[in-house]
Amino acid sequence: MLNILRQRRLLLCPAQAAQRSLLHTSHCRPGYIVLVPEIGEEGPLGEGVLKPDGLPAFSDITIEMCLGAIGQQASAVEKSVKALEQDIKSGKRLDSAAIFGELDAVTGPLETTWGVAKALYLGNSTLIPTKSYMNIHERARNARAAKYCNKTVYNALLQQDTVGGDGASEQRMRQKYLLEGKLNGLTLSKDSQDGLKELIIQLGRERASFKNKVTMAVHSFGHAVSDFQLVRDFPPALLEATARDPNQPLEGPWKVTLQPQIVEGFLKYCPERLQRWNVWRANVLKASAQQDKALENSTHLEKIRGLRHRQANLLDYSTYADMSMQTKMVGSVDSLKQIFAKLLKFAGPAQSVELEKLQQFATASGCDYKLDAYDVSYWRRKQLAAEHNLLEDKLSEFFPLPRVISGLFSLSEKLFNIRIVEQPKAEVWHPAVKFYDVFDGDVSNGATPVGGFYVDCFSKEHRFGRNNGWMVGIRNSNKSAGLAPLCALIFNFADPVQGRVPLLNYDDLQMMFRTFGSGLQHLLTQAGYSDLAGLSNIEWDASQVSGYVMSNFLDDPTVLSSLSGHYASDEPIDAALSEKMPLLKKQLAGYQLCQELYLADLDVELHRSNAFWLDIVRKLWPVYHCMPLDKKDAHPCSMTDIFSGDWAAAQFSHLYSKMIAADISSSFSARRSDENYAAVGKRYKQTFLSSGGSVPTVEVFRRFQGRDPSVEALLKSLDIFEPSQTTENN
Repeated sequence: MLNILRQRRLLLCPAQAAQRSLLHTSHCRPGYIVLVPEIGEEGPLGEGVLKPDGLPAFSDITIEMCLGAIGQQASAVEKSVKALEQDIKSGKRLDSAAIFGELDAVTGPLETTWGVAKALYLGNSTLIPTKSYMNIHERARNARAAKYCNKTVYNALLQQDTVGGDGASEQRMRQKYLLEGKLNGLTLSKDSQDGLKELIIQLGRERASFKNKVTMAVHSFGHAVSDFQLVRDFPPALLEATARDPNQPLEGPWKVTLQPQIVEGFLKYCPERLQRWNVWRANVLKASAQQDKALENSTHLEKIRGLRHRQANLLDYSTYADMSMQTKMVGSVDSLKQIFAKLLKFAGPAQSVELEKLQQFATASGCDYKLDAYDVSYWRRKQLAAEHNLLEDKLSEFFPLPRVISGLFSLSEKLFNIRIVEQPKAEVWHPAVKFYDVFDGDVSNGATPVGGFYVDCFSKEHRFGRNNGWMVGIRNSNKSAGLAPLCALIFNFADPVQGRVPLLNYDDLQMMFRTFGSGLQHLLTQAGYSDLAGLSNIEWDASQVSGYVMSNFLDDPTVLSSLSGHYASDEPIDAALSEKMPLLKKQLAGYQLCQELYLADLDVELHRSNAFWLDIVRKLWPVYHCMPLDKKDAHPCSMTDIFSGDWAAAQFSHLYSKMIAADISSSFSARRSDENYAAVGKRYKQTFLSSGGSVPTVEVFRRFQGRDPSVEALLKSLDIFEPSQTTENN
């Protein structure tokens, strides 16, 4: 087989090579036809993937190396599980620490190679094409699942459940293995296990059909705009994404598709109401019989709901929503519903007032119609500009990318007593990628890095929208295998043009801080097992907490000022303007929170109720919305995260993570000073960042805050908390 990396360097001219090797992000999509070698299971284990210093040999890694290494390492994991099974059957007495330590050690190399392949694939799929990556992904996933799907190991751990003497980490690992085993059907009879497997296969087919129809519906719509006046306010990224020729974004026509970022941008910046309505309506009707009967997803949606209900019943849960709660911090549907009610008590009245004020502003500005859902984003932007002088394109001039990265690193170093040091000689997959070591001042061997991370900021192949960010875990901390954590922070900002660096708007700042916050949790973990380190084994509804804690620092005008420096003059942002910038998050906060609550509750009810999906929508809509439901609105038919992704009965997790993060951030914001930031930062590091998944998040929160979580901090952070309203049990 050819060495793909070297082949591309030889065949492409330097300019083409530079363009192709820039990172882009991509979901796992079929379409590549690539001949790949068989995944080998012979030869030295993982040869060539890592250098002697433990870092990936990115200059020399080939597709063949990754495929070969993953085959060898996956086979090693499976053989280790089989050997463990034989030891148990032979009567050999094994304690939990021995079981977990052995499996952890053999899994470490597999997860490292898997992480390297994932970073290369997300970075640039010309390096690891889709077909090759999917081979690696499936082989690694199946091997890792072997740890949790062995009934002999499961029964051995079940019998040890009441045995004392194990440490807290071993108890947590046992809980994880037993829960994974139950959810994989190890407690079922042979006939029931076969039925569960067949059900999962059917569910996979229905989920794939749902996703494919949404994809086709998105691509079947194309709204042409020829009048420049309709796009005159578009930011450069949106102009480029819609222009016929991205290299000439000011030259029409412009094509508006149903890609989420394009729809969102069009509704925000298009001044003509009829045009906004047309795009909005196509978006809420996509993949429904109202748009194209051949692409309707209502049937698939109901089949998926039915299959998930049967899956839950087989595993002895009343509903799929109840089953989902087993991996969530909130614990139960009843507890979650109580939180929804507490938040709605404040968000509902706030929404009514906000929309009334927005209507008044629009009317005073010449609007002669009653605002509807497709008008809100446009008039919100106009109101922020007119009343607060918050013009996003002008604000972004104060936040050039290098300045923001430098300020983010500096803030993190002060908060958590760490040092972030660039290592320019580290091998990377593109010259623009940088690698950093992280040193922890609170550990005994502070001269040795506790982990490292790659930063790749640019991509030309931004098929899925610009200005996104991902934290890719390349390797978990794995003390059994002696491996330090590694991750990659991948962003797809536009690359510099004529020496001008990318300028970040407020949403970009939020995204970058969230991504880095997740990276810190991955890197600063002190958990002893890989399966408990970093973000591993953290409940779904707490998995984004660290990201939101970091982004909440942008509510502090002093932090915003420290990140700023005008791209032309290096002057910091005006203090009055930095004080107003959090309004970009808080404006219409009640309205936006009601939107989040509706989607979260809808998801839960779709996986709890037996009613037809449209009846559930009609019941819940007026609970959370002031504006009427369009008679033909079929938005659940395109909710791919829920019906083809992994967020079924888990959509609320995004909002729940925000709530927990706001409560944590309230301790920082109680006194905005370097001393308080450092003191609270140390406590936060010793709890949330250190614990990983080794302790239930509710207990970690209690150790940090001394009490259970409250909704009050989130409401206060959004300026919609009213002390006059009752707050008992908040």
